[in-house]
Amino acid sequence: MADPSSYRPKPGQIPDSPGVYKFRDEHRRVIYVGKAKSLRQRLANYFQPLVNLHPRTATMVTTAASVEWTVVSTEVEALQLEYSWIKEFDPRFNVKYRDDKSYPYLAVTLGEEFPRVQVLRGAKKKGTRYFGPYAHAWAIRETVDLMLRVFPVRTCSAGVFKNAARTGRPCLLGYIGKCSAPCVGRVDAVEHRELADEFCDFMAGRAGPYIRRLEKRMAEAAEEMEYERAARLRDDIEALKKALEKNAIVLADATDADLIALAEDELEAAVQIFHVRGGRVRGQRGWVTDKVEAVSTGDLVEHALQQLYGEESGDAVPKEVLVPALPEDADAVARWLETRRGSGVSLRVPQRGDKKDLMETVARNAQQALVLHKTKRASDLTTRSRALEEIAEALGLDAAPLRIECFDVSHLQGQDVVASMIVFEDGLPRKSEYRRFAIKGFEGQDDVRSMHEVVTRRFRRYLAEKERTGEFAPEDGEVAAAEDDGRPKRFAYPPQLVVVDGGQPQVAAAQRALDELGIDDVAVCGLAKRLEEVWLPGEDDPVVLPRASEGLYLLQRVRDTAHDFAIRYQRSKRNKRVRTSPLDAVPGLGDTRKQALIKHFGSVKRLRQATIEQICEVPGMGRKTAESVVVALAQAAPAAPAVNTATGEIMEDDGGTEA
Repeated sequence: MADPSSYRPKPGQIPDSPGVYKFRDEHRRVIYVGKAKSLRQRLANYFQPLVNLHPRTATMVTTAASVEWTVVSTEVEALQLEYSWIKEFDPRFNVKYRDDKSYPYLAVTLGEEFPRVQVLRGAKKKGTRYFGPYAHAWAIRETVDLMLRVFPVRTCSAGVFKNAARTGRPCLLGYIGKCSAPCVGRVDAVEHRELADEFCDFMAGRAGPYIRRLEKRMAEAAEEMEYERAARLRDDIEALKKALEKNAIVLADATDADLIALAEDELEAAVQIFHVRGGRVRGQRGWVTDKVEAVSTGDLVEHALQQLYGEESGDAVPKEVLVPALPEDADAVARWLETRRGSGVSLRVPQRGDKKDLMETVARNAQQALVLHKTKRASDLTTRSRALEEIAEALGLDAAPLRIECFDVSHLQGQDVVASMIVFEDGLPRKSEYRRFAIKGFEGQDDVRSMHEVVTRRFRRYLAEKERTGEFAPEDGEVAAAEDDGRPKRFAYPPQLVVVDGGQPQVAAAQRALDELGIDDVAVCGLAKRLEEVWLPGEDDPVVLPRASEGLYLLQRVRDTAHDFAIRYQRSKRNKRVRTSPLDAVPGLGDTRKQALIKHFGSVKRLRQATIEQICEVPGMGRKTAESVVVALAQAAPAAPAVNTATGEIMEDDGGTEA
């Protein structure tokens, strides 16, 4: 724990201008990013007596070991730089919204020749128009199913589309009238794009004029006694109205707005967002955050706006954003939103009318989300804390191991020997810091040597990082130049506990690796699979944790995660090795000509039987390359015949083999 006065800047050093500041810990990792209208006034608040600080702020400044800042011209620039640094450095003391869902969107791939309607999750793609997000994928599919009757846009995958075009037969939706079947030429690309544009206009809220046009056409068809066409239009109108009923009318038709509400307590805050387009709620989403810093409601609103619109542009940022409280720098935030949208954005608190009523509905949703979250997470938070305390007590550690790293070795009969390293922080997996190792020091099967090698390599990298950043000086006294960018680096941060998958031999190997590197502040233990015993270095008897122990459960989860991660890597290496072909050894023979050879001869077996003259008949194959192919196939041992495990029958290699 550092004394903030030890790194407090001298009077007059901090400029009285807008800027962004970073606090770093002893490992030079960025732990907090903030912005200020006046850097001098804001940073002075952090160096008060600790008793005057909020407990979370006091924890942050005592964890930090240095502070630095960057001066900018305007408050908008400060907001943009703060957002980019939070995304880049992932500071542990900044507000983080835990969105435990990947919300589904209704997407229309306007970038394709024949646009496709589909449900998508994850990052947005260029050339695709998105509507939503929605709480449930089934709700989107119900709406789309109703609308395909009126707007029969393609919904099939590229493979299905190509297959239908090749066979000249559309899919089932084409036969029942829910697809215009552009795959077989029922409509051309221009007509299909018009359908897709009408679909997008309807989803964007311009539904009223379109329904009125359909009603007029229905009336005209009835007057002309074209009753079948009129009935079809009537059913189309009913389908569209039913689709509209799924999105309640809440505001005036022209309203495009996002409503953001908060529910918070001392420790956590829940955020709910309603997306209103064309006067209707077109999407809903929510997050929950731990209040790891002392923040006001306005600060939470500002962080939520950064989270929502930091990666958005154009119409994805609405004309109006309604919030429960304005951020401290509301004008700067509004200008930042305008730069994202490219036009004016109104950021305000609704005071009366329908918008205030809807905001109250959003706030009730936020309160319910916070209650539900606490119901689900309260026991989990308590359980994880208890598990870490039990591990510390059982292993005789001075404090709970907040960072645990586990290593496991995997191989198949001594081939493709690999190892995994997984990381748990505060009892939860940190997948971004998982690492994989291919064992390089020796050939064959030796789990103990493999464990020694992988632990040595991991902590050698840690010492190299310390030396490079100047935390650790080598024996000759020279200190490597530091790169103080604060980005998370591989192997840069030590664990409090190393867990290995295995018993006494593996634990001894891991401890020997640490001793050889001179590392004496990292605890080691092993978890043996057979009896789930915990082994410590140099101990003849294991530590036996109760079967119902939360500490044992956490160690098992850590061990099993490392085991699964290692197995996946080992299988990928094995599959890659198995998929190799004798043709890979032919110099200058690319994938195109490999595929041409296999397509021409049907299999590697038949290619092996071919003469040089026959190989030369393949387009693109010269005599010199053909000779190289014959030599490579002659040198390669034929693969063992495949066996049908159900019948014991030896399968002939008459099929194709991957080249």
